[in-house]
Amino acid sequence: MSKKILIVGGVAGGASTAARLRRLDESAEIILFERGEYISYANCGLPYYVGDVIKSRDSLLLQTPEKLSKKINTDIRIKQEVISIDREKKTVSVKKVDTDETYEESYDKLVLATGSSPIRPPIPGIDSDRIKTLWTIPDTDNIKQFIDEKQVKKAVVVGGGFIGLEMVENLHANGCEVTLVEMLPQVMPTLDFEMAQLLHENLRQNGVNLHLGDGVSSFKEEESFINITLSSGKEVSAELVILAIGVRPNSKLAADCGLTLNARGGIVVDEYLKTSDPDIYAVGDVIEVEDFIDKSRTMIPLAGPANKQGRICADNICGLNQKYEGTQGTSVAKVFDLTAASTGASEKLLIKRGLTYGKDYERAIVLQHSHAGYYPGATMLTMKILFSPDGSKIFGAQIVGREGVDKRIDTVATAIRLNASVIDLKELEFAYAPPYSSAKDPVNMLGFVAENIITKKVAFVKWDELKEKDENRILLDIREDMERLAYEIPGAKAIPLNQLRNRLDEVDKSKEIVVFCSMGARSYNGARVLMQNGYENVKVYPGGTMFFRSVFHDETDQIKEGGVEDMKENEQVRSGDIVTAVQVNCSGLQCPGPIMKVFETIKGIEDGQIIEVSATDPGFARDIDAWCRRTGNTLLKSEKRGNEYFVYIQKGIAKNDLAVPANVSGGNDNKTIIVFSGDLDKVIASFIIANGAAAMGRHVTMFFTFWGLNVLRKPKKQHVKKSFVESMFGGMMPRGLGKLKLSKMNMAGMGTAMMKKVMRDKNIDSLETLVKKAMDNGVKIIACTMSMDVMGIREEELINGVELGGVAAYLGDAEESNVNLFI
Repeated sequence: MSKKILIVGGVAGGASTAARLRRLDESAEIILFERGEYISYANCGLPYYVGDVIKSRDSLLLQTPEKLSKKINTDIRIKQEVISIDREKKTVSVKKVDTDETYEESYDKLVLATGSSPIRPPIPGIDSDRIKTLWTIPDTDNIKQFIDEKQVKKAVVVGGGFIGLEMVENLHANGCEVTLVEMLPQVMPTLDFEMAQLLHENLRQNGVNLHLGDGVSSFKEEESFINITLSSGKEVSAELVILAIGVRPNSKLAADCGLTLNARGGIVVDEYLKTSDPDIYAVGDVIEVEDFIDKSRTMIPLAGPANKQGRICADNICGLNQKYEGTQGTSVAKVFDLTAASTGASEKLLIKRGLTYGKDYERAIVLQHSHAGYYPGATMLTMKILFSPDGSKIFGAQIVGREGVDKRIDTVATAIRLNASVIDLKELEFAYAPPYSSAKDPVNMLGFVAENIITKKVAFVKWDELKEKDENRILLDIREDMERLAYEIPGAKAIPLNQLRNRLDEVDKSKEIVVFCSMGARSYNGARVLMQNGYENVKVYPGGTMFFRSVFHDETDQIKEGGVEDMKENEQVRSGDIVTAVQVNCSGLQCPGPIMKVFETIKGIEDGQIIEVSATDPGFARDIDAWCRRTGNTLLKSEKRGNEYFVYIQKGIAKNDLAVPANVSGGNDNKTIIVFSGDLDKVIASFIIANGAAAMGRHVTMFFTFWGLNVLRKPKKQHVKKSFVESMFGGMMPRGLGKLKLSKMNMAGMGTAMMKKVMRDKNIDSLETLVKKAMDNGVKIIACTMSMDVMGIREEELINGVELGGVAAYLGDAEESNVNLFI
């Protein structure tokens, strides 16, 4: 006897179930109900039709009801809504949408594939016709028609998930100025915050206005605009608002007939996709599934799992007893010229589940090129992987980059599904040719780094750990001098890697050493040098300055409104106006390749000549600006073409109208101050000047000699070995800031006390605060070693953060300064 199977919902899960059922059972009576007029359409492609990337609307319609009905011999009833289920009678009530006529249909087996719907919370003003959601073909038609008819030029997207980000990009492609509002502190919640920061940087570079950690409190339509008031009190306005704040399962049918639901309204199913009623199955966005990583129950509304569930559901209706083994949430999204992908658990999810870093899981962040660096077009992949301390289990991975992201995340996802260890990643064999990969594929590199962590060959600090100043930590920058001209992390000690072995005596073994370079590769080599020379507390900053600068881009960089394409915009400067002497291709070069190649090229040309430099690293255009300013060259123009960034650099200071005057500094705007005096008032003046210059972005060096060294002494006596004369000399001199006195009107200490009180009353920073601010702002403080020997002051007696140096160290900085003060 043939079965009669009813399927409610005709998109991903429902259509897949119907097609598989027919392939397994030619005699079954299959009826599919869809309350809309479209089935099996490409809902993931809807944003790209709005942005005119997908030109033809028909290409979104994967199957028409008529074609699918004939193809699989199934009764497909569109614009017919199942409104109730009678489990006892095994019937459903159906309403014809156009006529409101109702009828009943019996079933042997019933499949619920009712999907989900966009959330529209009860926010004041949300019923405006200018506020729209995108979920179906009619939604797409509505938005596209509205944009065309109203000539929309300003849009707000509320929600930074997959649909929200895709709509941001496609509205931007349509010529709209776009603002993204997200209640969470980050977009794409499947990523960890530091990885999402790469997307935030890219969105801002593309001219998108971001309001993160800020929800919507109200909408108010006024004439041709709608005003949005945010929770923070900020206001933004737009002609169109797209709501993309999440979805909820369409489970009312299931709830009304008494099927078991979870707290979020998802239908509870077993491993065979059977509901609490043995004759009713459910698939897709509407169901609760098992998390493949930790076997907990969750809801993951993705098209891939929905289609697989449809197949398995059909198998089980036909008696094949197939299990659905869970969902690991593998996903990928395009965000302008970046691709972001993830699989498995994020670190914040592991923490939420009670796992502790170092005890229950380890992590690695690795930067690698998408293919061989010497082959043109190589771009950067930023990869994060989470794994068990013994390496036996991979918990999850995230990748952000421009090319090759999808195939790497798919590889890791496959490894997770096959229960591979993280060490197994280094053993995987990949097809290799320079245009496609490197001899050591980025996925292999994840395995190598994970193995080094497990075997204690390397340890990493957390990405945000350097934000907190720690007197017991040394930041060791092992980049070349030319690289540091482009970007420096304040307070770091600079020793290029090739000099490190000969300068180990400059690195204090008693402190934690954090090594960093541009992208992390050289940092590991530097850390190994230190560890094998007796340094016990050595760590590496993951991803180097490239990663650091991106994750803190909103604090360290000022991105112009309008994006990277508009950087250095000058109507007089066009590529056709610039006659270049040399073209330099830095695309894909390993650090410090690009900066060094530019440096070598500049040395070989005449003053006034121009070079064109191309690179695939988006940070290059940003770094080269700072490099030019600090080396006395002129950045004429920076622009983006496709996935490449082009900059035009003129050797020396430009003397024509093509230059951008606001960024020409001559390269000698640094400041040096010799602090000879130990008088309180003079020391205060020196630090006020230093902080003012640092606040203007100037590099400041303060050279303390003779009596000025007392400023740098620790307030407590240090137990160091000294001669009798040195001890006597040290005892007569003031020890630290608190003992300094005024040069005049000291009056046995009364004048000094009065000065400090006046400063407090007028909210003027104390000397202690001024010194701390100077160090925090990157002011270089050097203690003269010759004066220290003369005065019997030892390194151990100086406050943390002070560098030791001679006259040559001071003169080196003085030559690059346009102000030299003697105090």
